[in-house]
Amino acid sequence: MATPAQDFAPVLDKDGVRLTVDDALATVTLTNPAKRNAQSPALWRALIEAGRLLPGSVRVVMLRGEGKSFSAGLDRQMFTPEGIPGEPNFIDLAHRDDAEIDATIAQYQEAFTWWRRNDIVSVAAVQGHAIGAGFQLALACDLRVVADDVQFAMRETSLGLVPDLTGTHPLVGLVGYARALEICATGRFVDARESVASGLANLAVPAAELDAAARDLAAALLAAPRDAVVETKALLKGAVDRTYDEQRAAERAAQARRLRDLAGIGE
Repeated sequence: MATPAQDFAPVLDKDGVRLTVDDALATVTLTNPAKRNAQSPALWRALIEAGRLLPGSVRVVMLRGEGKSFSAGLDRQMFTPEGIPGEPNFIDLAHRDDAEIDATIAQYQEAFTWWRRNDIVSVAAVQGHAIGAGFQLALACDLRVVADDVQFAMRETSLGLVPDLTGTHPLVGLVGYARALEICATGRFVDARESVASGLANLAVPAAELDAAARDLAAALLAAPRDAVVETKALLKGAVDRTYDEQRAAERAAQARRLRDLAGIGE
């Protein structure tokens, strides 16, 4: 079993985000359990920085949250007229033109995009509440292991907003359009059993076993040769946009690269 992440000096520890690295395994931890790991622009900037600081040796990134909740969503101060000091609140944002709104949200989204890079596999270990932005952060990862007390919910629609932190694409891909629409439009909770049955989660375990289960999955992912995992991930990610015959061709091309690499033959 991998050494617990807290035994390593952090590469980054700021604004509610801690990054530790143990050779091929990196762990990103949300570290504000008193606020149920509520998210803010500062936290998103720290997540972006964590992605940029990953050493080239890292193959698997585990995402976890301290405390009883993975992340209960946006910091509610962003909804108030006072907002978070130094950050735009939603009222300020609404008064900007379309280009400025687009650019601001695009910056926020960067915290959610790097988790699906082809050179890494990301695993979210999710317990308790994963609401709104918390749900979307879990969806940003390739794989999800959940505790038996997990409660996913997409509450943006009930607040008069839409999910805009990259969560809609993976949600539809995992559960299909009709189920995704129902989850988002109603804002209801999705529990551990439904998460596994619908494809949202790969595995559900008792809460006390969550970290160990995520580390075991990480170890299994690290057991396979890196280049084969990278090529396979790229193949699977591209499959949704290819025809059957295009996917067959992509498989042949990828396998040719692997065979040449294994034989020590350059391109």
